[in-house]
Amino acid sequence: MEFLPFHPSSWHFLFTSPLLVPYHFTPDNYVHWTETPESHIYSANLPGVRKEEIRVELEDSRYLIIRTEAIEESTQPAKIFMRKFQLPGMIDVDGISAGYEDGVLTVTVPRFFVRRGFYIDPGDLPEQLELLARAA
Repeated sequence: MEFLPFHPSSWHFLFTSPLLVPYHFTPDNYVHWTETPESHIYSANLPGVRKEEIRVELEDSRYLIIRTEAIEESTQPAKIFMRKFQLPGMIDVDGISAGYEDGVLTVTVPRFFVRRGFYIDPGDLPEQLELLARAA
């Protein structure tokens, strides 16, 4: 009886088979994050969860928390879910909005823009500038 030697390249088709690991698999607590020039958008797939069971919270103006919570103490939410994200520095805390439609929660965190420069209109300057102090 003769055994053929093991060759790793002959086994690759078995481990990459979509029957073993489907390529569309995502974990239950997956939240998709998208960055746009105007905002950060967080989308969570929460099918079967009622709108009243979803809590979106802001902690210390630095962390966004998305979780499910039972409405009554005697019941459980349809899905137990909790994720916490550290927010970037320049955001508009007062402009955060959330919407829940067709089992998808979308939280929009707008960016806070600060003007970095300014413009001086030459027509606003006096004809002669007054010397206020000499440089050292």
